[in-house]
Amino acid sequence: MRALRLMGPGQLEINDVPVPEPGPGEALVKVAGAGLCQSDLHVRHLPAWPLPGMILGHETSGRVATLGAGVTTVHEGDPVLVYLVWACGSCRPCLEGRDNVCQAIAGRVGLPPCPGLGPDGGMAEYIKVPARFLEPLGNLDPIAAAPLADAGLTPMHAVNGARYRLTEGATAVVIGVGGLGHMGLQILRATTGVRIIAVDTDRGKLDLAREHGADEVVISDEQASRAILDLTSGYGADAVFDFSGVQATVDLACQVIAPDGVLRFVGLGGGGFSYAADSESTPLPWGVDVRRSYGGTRTDQRQVLELAQTGRVTVETTQYALADGIRAFDDLEAGKVRGRAVLVP
Repeated sequence: MRALRLMGPGQLEINDVPVPEPGPGEALVKVAGAGLCQSDLHVRHLPAWPLPGMILGHETSGRVATLGAGVTTVHEGDPVLVYLVWACGSCRPCLEGRDNVCQAIAGRVGLPPCPGLGPDGGMAEYIKVPARFLEPLGNLDPIAAAPLADAGLTPMHAVNGARYRLTEGATAVVIGVGGLGHMGLQILRATTGVRIIAVDTDRGKLDLAREHGADEVVISDEQASRAILDLTSGYGADAVFDFSGVQATVDLACQVIAPDGVLRFVGLGGGGFSYAADSESTPLPWGVDVRRSYGGTRTDQRQVLELAQTGRVTVETTQYALADGIRAFDDLEAGKVRGRAVLVP
């Protein structure tokens, strides 16, 4: 089969590799679509990667091709999504429904494994998956559904963790209307009644935000914080979701959050701020709740699948043949992708 692999720092190749064979409890999935994420760009440019030859791709959908021994939860031909978080399922956080912070596998500061960032991922013709990590797609297009494994899951988790501030009359700011942000905006529109302010450097992405229900759009420049504060009578936004995480967007998020607001840093762009436990020097108003949000839970995944199956959210995709996968990486890095890039074998 053909597969897009990371061979070394910055070195992507499309090679022929053997089709994996499912063992007990596993399924072989014929890939329909594999989403491409900023995390993949990050991994591409790491100075070292411990798993040379790893197949990338952590957003994968397709149809079950072959079953390993003992699998009864899915059947051959079923359209499925590959769940992102491959947690143990039996530690205390997992049993409490917090599998994205699995204690047994990830520990205190690690992350549970996910396909394409450890186990081989979905940028290939087939992927081998423990069957318990497959979710039914129902009526969804298996190609377009692939990004729901991260671009849908991760914003869903961020929004779910902020709902206590997403009340009637609240304002939410969405910074970055890319692959994650355009989904986060739709989830807010579909599941809350808040006013949504979308922020981006790209006017085309702000047009996309309007299409998906943003009430206000603000170009991300030196006047953005003033514009958002003016739209909130100087008080700030009740919730800010930063889907970029670079220094400029982190600064903006801190400048426009309201007292007792929720800050959700979803994009991992490397920005940051200093926080002091005092009454004078902190950059934030009183009571602000800050979370660096990772992935999501199985409940989050099923909720976003239900939203997609009922037509309340849709993924904007730019599709590439798997053979053009390296060009897709280059286009995403150059900011040329609308919504989410999806590789199609």
